[in-house]
Amino acid sequence: MTDILTAWTEIRATWNKGSYGVAEQIDNIEKNLPFELKRFDCDNGSEFLNYHLIRQFAERPKEKAIQFTRSRPYKKNDNAHVEQKNWTHVQQLFGYHRFSNFRLVALMNDLYANEWSLYQNHFIPSMKCIKKIKVNSRYKKQFDSPKIPYQRIQECNDIDENKKKELQQLHQQLNPFELKKKINKKLKKIFTFVSLNNKPRTKI
Repeated sequence: MTDILTAWTEIRATWNKGSYGVAEQIDNIEKNLPFELKRFDCDNGSEFLNYHLIRQFAERPKEKAIQFTRSRPYKKNDNAHVEQKNWTHVQQLFGYHRFSNFRLVALMNDLYANEWSLYQNHFIPSMKCIKKIKVNSRYKKQFDSPKIPYQRIQECNDIDENKKKELQQLHQQLNPFELKKKINKKLKKIFTFVSLNNKPRTKI
């Protein structure tokens, strides 16, 4: 899940596309967001467009209501803010290997929700397209200055000041080099259970 305004991104792994497992991870992400979830935009996959998830959002109290929308048919760029994270936040971390062991889900989510989230959202900057002009048959894009999601949150007037202070205290305690060490340590453990070149390395 990626917030369009701040680019804050949270990732979770699920064993399959079952509605219960997907809804459970969405609920977990919402609890870890540094702001209140107001709207949920998804693609047209059945893992999101199902009665279980719609009911989960619809049965909330009115003051905590979430607008639930989906992307337009045949408009793939509706999901570009999320899809572009597949490379920077997922494939650069785990590659293209096949993860066929159910126990890996918990290990991956432990890394996603902790060190990887802190590293990406507190130290990795990104640029946002602020203007796009069509010149003949091509588009010319203009981007803003690179900023980390944490910085964009601090600059946002719509986010609770107490939450900003909590993030400031957390940010001051973080060390990107220590986070990388912990990330590599957890990756090493995860890949002992992954088959590389179709040759299992470890049996559990």
